[in-house]
Amino acid sequence: MRDALKDLNAENVHLGIFDLDGLFRHKQVDAGKAAKLAAGGYQFCDVIYAWDSAEKTYDDNTPYIDRPCAVDVASLRQYPFGDGSAIAIADFTGDFGNLSPRNQLVKMLDKAAELGFDVLSAFEFEFFVLQETPDTLREKGFRGLDHFAKANRTYSLQSTVLYDELFTDLRNAMARMGIGMDSIHTELGPGCFEVPLAVERGLRSADNAALFKNFAKAFFLRRDLTAAFMSKLSPDLPGQSGHLHVSLRSRHDDSAVFSDPSAADGLSQTARHFIGGLVRLMPEMLAMCSHTINAYRRMVPGMWAPTASNWGIQNRTAAVRVINDTPEATRVEFRVPSADTNPFSALAMCLGAGLYGIENRIEPPAPIAGVEKDAPVDLHLPADLLEAAARLEQSKAARALFGNDFVDHFVLSRRKEVEAFRRHVTDWEIRRYIEIL
Repeated sequence: MRDALKDLNAENVHLGIFDLDGLFRHKQVDAGKAAKLAAGGYQFCDVIYAWDSAEKTYDDNTPYIDRPCAVDVASLRQYPFGDGSAIAIADFTGDFGNLSPRNQLVKMLDKAAELGFDVLSAFEFEFFVLQETPDTLREKGFRGLDHFAKANRTYSLQSTVLYDELFTDLRNAMARMGIGMDSIHTELGPGCFEVPLAVERGLRSADNAALFKNFAKAFFLRRDLTAAFMSKLSPDLPGQSGHLHVSLRSRHDDSAVFSDPSAADGLSQTARHFIGGLVRLMPEMLAMCSHTINAYRRMVPGMWAPTASNWGIQNRTAAVRVINDTPEATRVEFRVPSADTNPFSALAMCLGAGLYGIENRIEPPAPIAGVEKDAPVDLHLPADLLEAAARLEQSKAARALFGNDFVDHFVLSRRKEVEAFRRHVTDWEIRRYIEIL
């Protein structure tokens, strides 16, 4: 750690842990202390696993305490907004560490290695950029928001030319952290953009995705703009996806495990079993990749988002899209997660379900060729977060994969989110009922 900090000319380190919602909760410490903590471990308050994204604690009678943590030295990277600083990711250890989505992902990656696989993956995020600051958002009551790039069109050359300098700066900021942006382009809606991230091996894919979202928001805030990674910002606008691409490689010879050029669809039996596990377990483990109230606003008919657990070859309406353009790049695209997904729990869920399918040789149902109108009832996705939490709680497979401690605590956290929502009165309710009831 000390040598790595010296190589980065880092005088201080932003040392943090990701919470259940994927927010980076960090402290800034000097380089000497960071090296000391990396060597001997340190303590971090466990409240970050006991409050919601609004920092409302689940239990006001709990004496929140410090818990042992370990610094992941391999995660060290340069700070994006200036010289002399670095970023490092840590996580809780011991029994309490079982509650961590990032630790659960590490466990699934270890499981893949035991089965002879390396995991390659990449997230791609759609997000809106708003001509708003924290002050203007509050002045407007978070309504009537002003969009950046109002004349946006999907794959628009105009927006690319107009804002080339802004997005070049974003690309450079991410590059400083070692985060590759495979591309950036405009998407459907005013101020809507999409960034597919570069493929990475192992844990780094989720680390990059989580850091990208946290620091993209900071990047735009520094320019008096707001980046919104919500699943559904407005009923008048498209939903925002956080699609996840996954493939397996052989640890023996680094060959593409999902590819079989002799098969009619180019898919190996291992790929089919991976898809079979993901399709079967998706309905009962959905809360792990769709963990907000807002995520379910996108998963309704006609929104370019899946409502049933299914798969198809090159089918963008399916929950799992197989991309088989070339044998080397054959992969699955998990199209259920929204832009608000926690990359650690989403990848852990996808990988865990797929490996479960491989171990149990689960054959997938027939692929769908178009838009599926009448999916079997057992493959319907939960309609809201409350149902998704209940399905996760009852899932024997989830408990076998991730353990009772993680499942019980994650379910508790999602039910607390539902409780907070149910105490809220929406604008829709007021407009619909105030004059007639």
